[in-house]
Amino acid sequence: MTQTGTAIEVDHLIVGAGFGGLCAAIKLDEAGERDFVVVEKDSDVGGTWHINTYPGAECDVPSQLYSFSFALNPDWSKVYSPQQEIWEYTKRVATEAGILDRCVLDTAVDHATWDDAQQRWIVTTTHVRTGEERTYAARTVVSASGGLSEPSLPDIDGIDSFAGEVFHSARWDHDVDLRGKRVAVIGTGASAIQLVPEVAKIAGRVDVYQRTPNWIIPRNERRFTSLEKTLFRYVPGAQRAVRAGVYATLEARVPAFVRFPVAMKAVEAQGKKNIAKGISDPALRAAVTPQYRAGCKRILVSNKWYPALDRDNVELVTDGIAKVTAGGIVDSTGTEREIDVLVIATGFHVTDAPIAQHVTGREGRTLAAVWDETGMRAYKGTAIHGFPNLFQIVGPNTALGHSSMIFIIESQVRYVVDAARTMRQQGLAAIEPTAEAQERWTTAVLERMRKTVWTTGGCASWYLDKFGNNVTLWPGQTFTFRRHLSRFDPTSYDVTALTDAVDTTTATEAVSA
Repeated sequence: MTQTGTAIEVDHLIVGAGFGGLCAAIKLDEAGERDFVVVEKDSDVGGTWHINTYPGAECDVPSQLYSFSFALNPDWSKVYSPQQEIWEYTKRVATEAGILDRCVLDTAVDHATWDDAQQRWIVTTTHVRTGEERTYAARTVVSASGGLSEPSLPDIDGIDSFAGEVFHSARWDHDVDLRGKRVAVIGTGASAIQLVPEVAKIAGRVDVYQRTPNWIIPRNERRFTSLEKTLFRYVPGAQRAVRAGVYATLEARVPAFVRFPVAMKAVEAQGKKNIAKGISDPALRAAVTPQYRAGCKRILVSNKWYPALDRDNVELVTDGIAKVTAGGIVDSTGTEREIDVLVIATGFHVTDAPIAQHVTGREGRTLAAVWDETGMRAYKGTAIHGFPNLFQIVGPNTALGHSSMIFIIESQVRYVVDAARTMRQQGLAAIEPTAEAQERWTTAVLERMRKTVWTTGGCASWYLDKFGNNVTLWPGQTFTFRRHLSRFDPTSYDVTALTDAVDTTTATEAVSA
């Protein structure tokens, strides 16, 4: 890292210090690409697992698989890890890898603009507390801001007029005491089914506003025994064998998602059994039973959700919300329910990634503007035509409906590291996927999506963009995705050699910095 004029020159600038950003930093460092900086808008590393501190926050992917393959943790307390443990794990891994000194915290990216003359990204940042501004000139930008980083707020008439406390589940206000309060929760997705059972234990009343029910299957939860932890720590291969078993079990579900949606009837049977076990009222059972194929929306896991809805102090409201008043919520029937606290659990911006508004490519257009016209598109979900030397971790069609995102992240990072290595070895100033390569990839993915449960299952989900395309999920096995990204493929890219760069001197100095 060097200072040139007002800009700090750096080989690689990584946006985000969650699983994606930390993985990129660690693997670049191991590959000898040590001149990098990780810019993180929050006050610590950990991403989603540092920010989401709502009551009951836990992972819904088994712990053994929701971790880096190169940093297994023998001390997970349970089959499904709680938020605090995952956050502590990410921080420990980053510390042991020795990359924390290159993490710049409390710093937001204002804009990243490709400079053709320098063959670099000019990235401006602002410290969120002090207002201090910095400018970086980076050879590459690795965008790992995450798909679940920016809360999505509902557009409800009058919500700004509510006089009580209001906050999103991803920005939980721990200073608000919910004991004995009248609480409304908007949303019944992954966060809501974890927080409502905990809030219901202490609140005076909880009104839960449901738009569409989800399929929720039992959670096979248990604590790991001391013997298991000992085996994981001291018996070579023991934990990797368990991890492999979990991976194989989850991958076995893929055919039902992508080729034979009718097989999801087995999941629906599990879900209905879970409803019958947790809810005594027939009318309430009917209200929470989905009318679409399981898997069309994200399948959730919980043993606590239905018993929580069955409590005397919890009411499920299925009538739409007409407006919010200063003291409560009015539903579509005109019924007003007075509340003290409003909790919004309506998910995140996924198909309109907020980071895209801050990235301007080779032709002077933002990534958001490009994607607004075409939908989210990226070659192998990672590189984008018109945006040289930009790599998107957890990009279009890389998320999963059945397994751990860490596997996908590691696959993408391997590809990025190989790309960086190739650029250095071949003396390349810039690489950019061709329009043809990106179109072939996108067309093939969307074609494969046609027969999946996400397309044919009869629901509308956050997987779909405004064009009706599923630009979120990978329609196949994760090992197939990894094979596609096993090596960087320069023949699918337009490349600019250092000697061909417009400003050769600047570009050469940038690489040697």
